[in-house]
Order: sequence, then C-alpha cells, then structure tokens
Amino acid sequence: MLLDSRNLTIGTLFGAVILVSIAEMYFSYFHDRKLYTKKDTWTNVYLMGFAFLINLATKAGTFFLLDYCYQFRLFEIKNVVLYWLMLILIQDLLYWILHTSGHYIRFFWAMHVTHHSSSYFNLTTGFRSTVFEPLYRVFFYLPLAFMGFSALDILYAYLITQIYGNMVHTQTVGKLHPWIEYIFVTPSHHRVHHASNIRYLDKNMGMVLIIWDRLFGTFQEELPENQEPISYGLTHQPEDTGPVNTVFHEFVALSSDVRKAPGWKNKMRYIFCPPGWSHDGSTQIAKVLQQELREQENKK
Repeated sequence: MLLDSRNLTIGTLFGAVILVSIAEMYFSYFHDRKLYTKKDTWTNVYLMGFAFLINLATKAGTFFLLDYCYQFRLFEIKNVVLYWLMLILIQDLLYWILHTSGHYIRFFWAMHVTHHSSSYFNLTTGFRSTVFEPLYRVFFYLPLAFMGFSALDILYAYLITQIYGNMVHTQTVGKLHPWIEYIFVTPSHHRVHHASNIRYLDKNMGMVLIIWDRLFGTFQEELPENQEPISYGLTHQPEDTGPVNTVFHEFVALSSDVRKAPGWKNKMRYIFCPPGWSHDGSTQIAKVLQQELREQENKK
C-alpha cells in the first residue's frame, strides 16, 4: 500500500512536469520566444530515455547497497516529521557535493557535461540527464543509510527532489520573493547555473536549497539581462550536437588530453583537476578566468 501511494505521487508529479512543459512549449510558440527547437527537445527526450534505462539497470544494486549499509546505522530518528526533514536536508547537502564534484573533477564532468550541453534552456532541459550518474550516485548517498534512513525512503526522497529540480529549468518564471530566492533554488538561480558566461561558471549547485551555495562560496546572483545577457550551453560547444556525441564528446577530449600529457602526474591531473586545467597553461579553469574578469572590472 505504501509503495502504491508513493508510485502514485511520483507518477502524478512527473505527469504534472510533462503538462507544464507542453504549456511552456505552447507559450513559447504563441509568443515567438524561440525557447524550444524540435531537434533539441527530441535530444532531451532521447537522453532522458537513455538515463531511464541505466537507472532501471542499476536500481536493484542501488537499493541493496543502501539496504545493506542501513544494517550498520549509527542511530535512528523516531519522530516522523524530524526524520523526513533531516532526510531531505542532508540528502540535499550530499547532492550539492555530488553536483559540485561533477563540475570540479573532470572525470565526473565528462559525464555531467551532457546535462549542460544544450544551448537552450527550458523545462525539457531538465530531462537531459547526466546519463551515467546512476552508476556512481549511490556512493554519495551511502552516509544517509549509515545515519538511519532506509533505502526506500532515500530513493523516494531523491525522486521528489529531482522533480523539483526539473521545474526550475525555465526562462518563463522571473525572480520570486526575496525570502524564497534566499533559501530555495529558483529558476533565476538555475539560469545562472546553466550559463556559459565566465561569471556564472560552476555556480548555484543546489537542487532544492540554495543555502549550501551561499555557505560554501558557489552562489551567484542572476544579473539583469541588460547588464549581462545569459548564453546557455558550454563554453566550447561541440560541432556535432547529435545524441551520441553529446554523451561521449568530453570522454574523447579527456582521453586525448591524457594521452598527450607528459608524465603520469599530469595525466592524473587531467582526470581529477577541474575542467580547463592544462599542464602548459594553454587553457584555464573557471576560477582563474573569473579572477581575471574581476581584475579587468576593477581596472575599469
């Protein structure tokens, strides 16, 4: 009965996302905003299907690993309200760590880059999943099992927060009330996250709460459009935007850099340093580019 009610909740919420996405498509077409293209939208749907199959293939392993670790839980929270509040809060923090790893470690970026590869930003962009994330995501969430949260509850909470994360992929909603903007991830925050502007790179990593970014120095406010228009997508967009190259192009680039790198230490740095790191300084990481931008603005 519990599983049935949870499946109904997830199905209803996901159905709502689909309906809202269709409504945004109509709004875009009716007002000629050009937020969608057929090719980009179908690529998003294809990648969602690919990710769904990998999720399905790894679901049992994910559940049993979390359930096994749950046997060694260090404590239990008896109060139901506190239990779910803490589960959502801690899971959101662990997601921030997972997401930040996807931006600051190039090996993980090679997988996460798929989600950022669209030069459009709309509700279906949220469907453009980090395809291979299900293969390693569970290891970031293992602390939850040791903290006394059951495998079923962890997976359920993750799906709920993921649906919330889908809903902030939109240009249709402007900034919300300042208190909401201060605490929660909003469309404004997530527009920054998907921007390729130097100022906006590697910012606003949260799924539900933006407070982690404020605490850990990865927060960036969305500036007015007339001050800094947002460019969506990657800093270097691949010429081939087909679904296969979208998934694998960064693996190809990483392999090439590793092969050419002198010495094993440099090879390891290409794998584990942030995207943009190079042994000869020919390319720079986002933090260096942002520091240079600040220095230029201070001079002006």
